[in-house]
Amino acid sequence: MIAAPFTVGFDLDMTLIDSRPGVHAVMTELSRETGVHIDADAVVSRLGPPLEEELANWFPAADVPAVADRYRALYPDFAITPTPAMAGAAESYAAIRAAGGRILVVTAKYGPNAAQHLAHLGLEPDILVGWHWGPKKGEALLEHGATVYVGDHLGDILGARAAEAVAVAVATGPIPAGDLAAAGADVVLADLHGFPAWLAGYLAA
Repeated sequence: MIAAPFTVGFDLDMTLIDSRPGVHAVMTELSRETGVHIDADAVVSRLGPPLEEELANWFPAADVPAVADRYRALYPDFAITPTPAMAGAAESYAAIRAAGGRILVVTAKYGPNAAQHLAHLGLEPDILVGWHWGPKKGEALLEHGATVYVGDHLGDILGARAAEAVAVAVATGPIPAGDLAAAGADVVLADLHGFPAWLAGYLAA
């Protein structure tokens, strides 16, 4: 039996929210403004890594910081409203809170934009940490005492491993379930619908 309060960490994009419609809209507007071709369909097929890594596929390196700033400025007007919660997200939050736990969201996304998503969907966590990716996510997990981290990407597994947290992977993002398992996820779920039952077993162990 794990004593309360315990802390569960979540990734954001393609774990708690389906950010594809919003990111697609922002990238389309950014392409229109700059006159630079951006294949928004390709962009949303590989969500997870930091924005600057994606923009480097379309813009010269020297332009990426300014373009990233513009993307983040456009984001609230174009991305928040069309972005839904992932199936099972609300139920997963409810299960954690019913068991006396805390919710931490650690994301590579710019924190203020992440906060707007979560507020819009009624998924406000107890703690939100932005601009953390891969093993750096482990720093936030350690700082806030998270013993579980839930994500959809290989970078999320690296973050969990860096904090010696249980790596729970959901196959709702760009990485197939088999690849998530091969990368070292402790648990692979089809989606967050399976998380409350898994959590009950984890807390009872």
